[in-house]
Amino acid sequence: MFDFFKSKPKNYEDIPVGEFHNLMLQPNTVVIDVRTAGEFAGGKIRGARNIDIMSRDFAKQVQNLPKDKTYLIYCRSGNRSGQACEIMADMGFENCKNMAGGIMRWPFETV
Repeated sequence: MFDFFKSKPKNYEDIPVGEFHNLMLQPNTVVIDVRTAGEFAGGKIRGARNIDIMSRDFAKQVQNLPKDKTYLIYCRSGNRSGQACEIMADMGFENCKNMAGGIMRWPFETV
């Protein structure tokens, strides 16, 4: 009757940092950092756009983004970015990828 332990399938993909790095170089790809402005200012991936998932208007900021692009999303550990991917997928974004492990696992340059 009730299945409390059944989780709905993910509608985004968790990818390792190497794949994330390779996809960043592809056309039609947007990199989004969902950390706070303070975290973002402390070091980010080059070319990343900051949209704080904890801000009151996260969904409003995201809703007008083009849905035909690939979105590479990251945070510190991969948790908030996974939540952001879920929200975006629920809004109709079909190609969201979450950096597994977050920027803590990022071996490449930050700015």
